[in-house]
Amino acid sequence: MRIGLFVPCYVDAFEPEVGIATLELLERFGLDVEYPYDQTCCGQPMTNTGCHQEAAATEALFVKNFSGFDYVVAPSGSCVHQVREHLTAIPQTEEVKRVRESTYELVEFLHDVLKVEALPWARFPHKVAYHANCNALRGIGHARPSELNLPYFSKPLNLLQKVEGVELVNLARPDECCGFGGTFSVFEPAVSAKMGYDKVADQKRAGADYVVSADSSCLMHQKGCAERLGLPLKYIHIAQVLNGAAA
Repeated sequence: MRIGLFVPCYVDAFEPEVGIATLELLERFGLDVEYPYDQTCCGQPMTNTGCHQEAAATEALFVKNFSGFDYVVAPSGSCVHQVREHLTAIPQTEEVKRVRESTYELVEFLHDVLKVEALPWARFPHKVAYHANCNALRGIGHARPSELNLPYFSKPLNLLQKVEGVELVNLARPDECCGFGGTFSVFEPAVSAKMGYDKVADQKRAGADYVVSADSSCLMHQKGCAERLGLPLKYIHIAQVLNGAAA
């Protein structure tokens, strides 16, 4: 199985260790993983700000880079949601459709495609609160949103429960937005910050030592909010925990 590793631009710039953990984790399952060096952004920032046509060249490059792989895997729910649902500024050829349909976020790939049953190398003896990124939760179906009357499920929690030592703590508002929202945090900084403060306060009240998420962007926002409030919380991507991060 040939896997194209898509590392979002903000991960590459700010948290490259998340991309490395994703690569190492996929290779633990014996997969043939390649990283196309010409990859750039998926086009999400332009699309989110209404400049969809301006994303066309970026979208075309994405398809060029990742055509030919069995699956494209990325450690970001928001970027994968962009590719699967909004990569439409270019003609929808069969090649484009195939790349879009074969692009998966790491958690759903492990849970739905590989159907991982055990992570014997992973140990994380800490109290963990899980942050559900909005796009991952509602856009690509990571878990049941609280507003829907459906049977409960959570793909990321299912995987975290396979990690030795993890003690999951419950948030009062588990799927409330943290306020990052990409360009939202730029255009509405005061509202974004207040939402972030509410989120990290909930994490502290729950007794978490670490906050885990499938999206580094939300984690960076929350980390900044926690530091400003002087809260002793730590933030880590789920790829690092599943790969056996020592913390």
